[in-house]
Amino acid sequence: MPLSIDIVLPCLDEADALPWVLSRIPDGARAIVVDNGSVDGSPEIARDLGAQVVHCPQRGYGAACHAGLMAAQAELIAFCDCDASLDPRDAVRLAVVLRERADLVVSRRRPVSRSAWPMAARLANRELARRVRRRTGVHIHDVGPLRVARRAELRALGLTDRRCGYPVETIVAAAQAGWRIEQVDVAYTPRIGRSKVTGTLRGSMQAVRDMSGVLAQ
Repeated sequence: MPLSIDIVLPCLDEADALPWVLSRIPDGARAIVVDNGSVDGSPEIARDLGAQVVHCPQRGYGAACHAGLMAAQAELIAFCDCDASLDPRDAVRLAVVLRERADLVVSRRRPVSRSAWPMAARLANRELARRVRRRTGVHIHDVGPLRVARRAELRALGLTDRRCGYPVETIVAAAQAGWRIEQVDVAYTPRIGRSKVTGTLRGSMQAVRDMSGVLAQ
């Protein structure tokens, strides 16, 4: 049976990356670009390249993901960064694993170069993954930004985080619901443009606080 999948791409000023990202959307998949307040023309570029554009005035990664989840209509939904660090075509590989034996599939980033993933961010993610394993018992080594699940079931989880804790909340809530969770390796390349999270000290600290807050609940 052909895969029915919507790929949600949270977007904040990704005009330079969008052409590459949207050119990699797999055949049969639909790109949903969720604009989170861009001022560089990202929504217009995405629309011109054939993506569905959803505007999310509430700032925050989780808010953008939630808006994309509400707009999605396909059986399966993927979330993928919109900065060209991940190849949207990998969503299909994760979706195949989901169909065969899982309820949630999370990427494990394998950087192709040192510049792809700054060491400070890598170490912070490693510690976060350790804490997620301890909290859930799920064999996770990366709280990866590429994730695939069944749309209806994900909506039913009732995720509430609207900031950077959304990926952690997804894994924790899925584990508590008894979901089968798998992790799949994906290539991780240098992003196009500057990161709004790990690219700044303030952004990195806020991300850590958001994710730690989810685990403390």
